[in-house]
Amino acid sequence: MKNEGKGRKKLLWGFIYVGVFIVTFAASAIFKMTYDPLAGEMQVDWNDSVGRVYTDIAYDEEEQNKFDLYVPADNTKKTYGLVVYLHAGGFAGGDKSDDATMLKWLTSKGYVAAGINYTLRDEINEASVYTMSQDIKKSIPIVKAEAEKLGYNLDRMAISGGSAGGTLALLYAYRDAATSPIPVKMVFELVGPPSFYPEDWTPYGLDKSPQAAADLFSVMSGNTITPDMIGTPKYEEAVKDISPYMWIDENSVPSLVGYGKYDKVAPFKSVKHLINALEENNVSHDYFEFPHSGHGLQNDTKLYVEYIEKINEYLERYMGSE
Repeated sequence: MKNEGKGRKKLLWGFIYVGVFIVTFAASAIFKMTYDPLAGEMQVDWNDSVGRVYTDIAYDEEEQNKFDLYVPADNTKKTYGLVVYLHAGGFAGGDKSDDATMLKWLTSKGYVAAGINYTLRDEINEASVYTMSQDIKKSIPIVKAEAEKLGYNLDRMAISGGSAGGTLALLYAYRDAATSPIPVKMVFELVGPPSFYPEDWTPYGLDKSPQAAADLFSVMSGNTITPDMIGTPKYEEAVKDISPYMWIDENSVPSLVGYGKYDKVAPFKSVKHLINALEENNVSHDYFEFPHSGHGLQNDTKLYVEYIEKINEYLERYMGSE
């Protein structure tokens, strides 16, 4: 009976840790979505002379499996580049409509742009980061087909996102690019967790509680992880499908990434694995470290402006135009 009681207590604390993470991550992501230090930098006077948006196009059967497609007014080119942007929300909230400003800005530059929803984790859906990444993988062929129906032939793409969406963007760019129906040319993202080692997730106390770490990363990966697996090859295998940095090799696409030095939501310590992997594999990349900011990147506005300028450089260099 005592062992049974201890087991229930561990399970209870596991659920508490998972709940705290989801609430904290989602709340901070909402702050990031509502606080926009560069609202003016990407503001577009949206009208028919700029482009048009087609909303809530289904790509699979689940309620949240929908995307918004933005197409430029100029439909005379033979080919177009696609830029996908994946929303923030802590894997438990957010919506493609939150990124309308970004998507309109990209369309104004002549790209077809897509904001894609994915099935979130809630009291009904036991979605994981892995299943969310599979949603994105399923959506891209449908995005391509819908664009072609409208007369926009897509022959290259970039993928991006913020926070949770940043992780999903990195996963597609590094793990799924080889099977993408549209050649992936680059990835750019901000504050998406790139790795999942308990010793790096100190803000949640996971470095001190193997049980809590096992519970949380079981939920995130969709695999059963036990405390005794941590630090072993079995653990590495269990989290590989949600760990973007593990998929980087010498063929990985050019990457533009940014993280806040004081980020306690997507812990800053987790970033070193991503940067080391990019450097060790000689992947062309630019890394922006926001020295005064946390997850919202709200304290380094000048550097944020430089990041936007760098996005323009990357788009011109790697996505080009006809």
